[in-house]
Formats: sequence, structure tokens, C-alpha cells
Amino acid sequence: MEGVRVAYTLEQCWHRVPGGTAVAAIEVARAMPFVRADVELLGISGRHGEDSAVTFDISIDVAGLPISGPLLYEASLRLRQPRVERVLSDIDVLHNTSIIPFATKGKMISTVHDLAFLHHPHFFTPHGNAAFARSLKVLKKRADMLLCSSTATVNDCLEAGFSSDRVRLVPLGVRTERASVEQVAHARSALNLPNEFILFVGTLEPRKNLAKLVEALSGQADLPPLVVAGAQGWGDISVAASDNVKFLGHVEERFLGGLYAAASVMAYPSLWEGFGLPVLEAMAQGTPVVTSESISTEEVAGGAAVLVDPRSSESIRDGIRNALAHRADFSQRGLQRVSQATWSKTAQLTAAAYDEVVIG
Repeated sequence: MEGVRVAYTLEQCWHRVPGGTAVAAIEVARAMPFVRADVELLGISGRHGEDSAVTFDISIDVAGLPISGPLLYEASLRLRQPRVERVLSDIDVLHNTSIIPFATKGKMISTVHDLAFLHHPHFFTPHGNAAFARSLKVLKKRADMLLCSSTATVNDCLEAGFSSDRVRLVPLGVRTERASVEQVAHARSALNLPNEFILFVGTLEPRKNLAKLVEALSGQADLPPLVVAGAQGWGDISVAASDNVKFLGHVEERFLGGLYAAASVMAYPSLWEGFGLPVLEAMAQGTPVVTSESISTEEVAGGAAVLVDPRSSESIRDGIRNALAHRADFSQRGLQRVSQATWSKTAQLTAAAYDEVVIG
């Protein structure tokens, strides 16, 4: 077939807290030219003042609709306007890279990372829950296909009423380049890191379960201090900085590899995830991981992490001690796991979905 022209949404890349949906969209866009030269991604977002090349470093043009942010989302959901065809022509398919769909008169694919709002509405604001519910309603009516990051999300979409012929599993990937000794040293110096530390990476919001992680480490003099890397999200996480908890805030991408590599253990006891990218990011740097059982992070870990009950501080604490005691083993298992999880594979599966929808 001839080349496929895809309107590729990137509005979340300008969010105050872009999160994993932005990372995934960017990495697939970076990988696509190397795996499918016949797929042309045409970026689409609201109109923003900043240069997209500076904002999120991808080599595709990004067209700007006349409105942006919450107003763009609301207009797309309620009014089905403005359509992407207003600024992009000859589009074969619209790919919404987050759950909130843009408006189009043509074919539509949407990436759904999770349906957490159905299981835990208290993790989100009332406005957020309403927007997600409206998005799901639009997707049921308009989406030709959903791309789900994990089997857990596939199952959620099936339970939500999507037929299996409209749902595809497209796991996320990870960059596998190891941080150099110099990069680790640079991260240690720039971020003022302790010699030994437990790392948490993620947006600070209730479902990330940071308060329970801090509780698990409280009063444990034999365990390293906790370093928290992530932007403030929403909600009261009830955790204050102390001698044993250091907050870094948002960490620039150039320091992330060195930060993960410097950590003794990465602890990610989230209560709910659609995928859990930090699990793979830490493994890619040879850092042992402790994460939650019975949610998508268990699937992502693929047997290479210590699994814990995220609601039990004792389980989290024991898991961290286990990872520290068997650091070399879990490091090696993690490296083997991430060798199977590449952004190239994610891009290939995404392109295959384009083919299915465009060919018909």
C-alpha cells in the first residue's frame, strides 16, 4: 500500500505534568521513521507559544488548532470541533495518543493507557472523571481501534463494552542505553544525591502511594534514605521532606539515566497503573525494582522485580530489603527483561494497527 498519513495528537506534551502518555507518544514518534518509512506522522495539538522542537524534541512538524488545553479537550468532546482536518489535509487516520479524542470526520485510533477512573474515581478530580467518562463514550461510538499498553487495560476495555476486534495490545518500550560512569557522577553532583538511596519516580498524586512508601521506611535506620523524583500532581500526598526523604521535583531527561543508575533500589508501589514506565526505566539502568503485585506493573516487570502488596507497609519494607540483599540477581533479571521491551516494537505494532484501520 502507499504511505499512511497520520494525524498524531501531542497536546499532553504541553501539560504542566506531561507524564507517561507524553513519553510514550514522543518515543513512538521518534522510533517510527526507523521501522516504517511509509508512515508519516503529522503532529497535531492546540496552538502553543513554545517551539515544539524545544518542548519535546521530535523531528515532526506539529500543526496548531486555534484553541488549546482544557478548552480544546472540552470542545472536542462536546462540540466535535475543531476537527483536525482544519489544519491537516489528506489524513488517512487520526491517532489520539491519550484517552481524550480530538475531533475528525475520518477514521480514528486511540491509545488507552488505563481506565483507572472506573476502578478508583477517588484518585481523580470530579472534572477529570467527567472528562474521562465522556471520552470513553466518544471512543465507543467513533474509535475504529484502541491500542492498550497492557493486558490489564485490554481486559478493562473489553469489560467496558469494546469488542475484541477493536482492541489491540501494544506494550510500551524503554530506552536501553546504560548511563555512563560520567553521567552517573554528573547526576549525583547536580542533584546532590546521597551515596546510597531508594528511588521513587512518578507524578505526586494519590494513586502513586508515596505516603505508604514513606510509612514503610519510617524508623528503619538500616535502610537508605528515600529520594523522590517527580512533579507535583494533585491531591494531598501527606508527605513532608525530612532527613530520610529528599524531594527533587521534576528531573530533566538528561539526568534521568544517571539518577536511576545511581539508586540502590527503585521502589514503585503504585495502587493502580495502566503500565508503569519507571519499572522498565530503572531496569534498563541495572537498578533492582520493587513494585506492586496484581496490577499492570506485575505484567510489566515480567518476573524480574520484587512484587509487594502496595497496601502493606510491611510488605513494601520486606520487598526493599529483599531487593537490596539480592541486588546483582535482580539487576541482571531486569536487564534481560528490558531487552525484550523496545520502542521499535511499540512503533511496529502501532504501524500495523494503522494498516488494519486504513485498509479496512
